[in-house]
Amino acid sequence: MTVTQAVLSLGSNLGDRFAHLRTAVSELRDVLLVVSGVYETPPWGDLDQPAYLNAVVLVRGDGVAPGDWLDRARAAEAGAGRVRDPTRRFGPRSLDVDVVAVWTDDGEPVVSDDPELTLPHPRAHLRAFVLRPWIDIQPYGRLPGHGWLTDLMSTEPVASDVLELRPQPDLRLESD
Repeated sequence: MTVTQAVLSLGSNLGDRFAHLRTAVSELRDVLLVVSGVYETPPWGDLDQPAYLNAVVLVRGDGVAPGDWLDRARAAEAGAGRVRDPTRRFGPRSLDVDVVAVWTDDGEPVVSDDPELTLPHPRAHLRAFVLRPWIDIQPYGRLPGHGWLTDLMSTEPVASDVLELRPQPDLRLESD
């Protein structure tokens, strides 16, 4: 299957958080279409850690399979010095890049239950720090299997998390 478009979420809460997001954008420059605004968000899952900076990117590449997007995500993480701590699933990280959703050439969403790459991302519909930045770049976007992004923003626990998102208009990640 040839896949050409994906939404990736970016997050960092260690070191120079903004520099780590810039590293990810730089690593994806050859396939990058657009970058959302940057938001500061409280940690999710494991609350005993610093706040995150989050953003979302839309990428497109000819002949790119779903696993290739995961490889690109991991390469970006490695470029930011990411070290995975197997004892803390939702622990702090220099850079986290998640493949949120992928579409084929004809616009069909890719669905996968592969434990290495589940698509769409199994928790994206619960995460304001993914949905809100995604709305920046696709105001009429839909998360496959879950619905309109704007509708998901009003569901719990997302709606209460939205109140804790802090836009960072002075931090701009450029897509050109």
